[in-house]
Amino acid sequence: MLNAKFRDCIEACKRCADACNTCSVACLQEENVAEMSRCVRLDLDCAAICRLAVSAMVRDSEFSKAICQLCADLCEACAEECNKHDHEHCQ
Repeated sequence: MLNAKFRDCIEACKRCADACNTCSVACLQEENVAEMSRCVRLDLDCAAICRLAVSAMVRDSEFSKAICQLCADLCEACAEECNKHDHEHCQ
């Protein structure tokens, strides 16, 4: 069962990780993959930190706050990069 204290954040992190994984795969199928390389890297990093944050929150880790702050920072960087691209998967 999800830690009730973090339920909404856990669900948001799961959705974000899934969206980032979907975006990274789609980016790799674009015509000019080289132009998408930063997007792919950030997608992979974002998905990984989101999954780590979920794990930390579920366990009520003493490091949840620090992990979630890093997660938020990485999610912002990923969103900024994705906003530079017109592809539907980046939106």
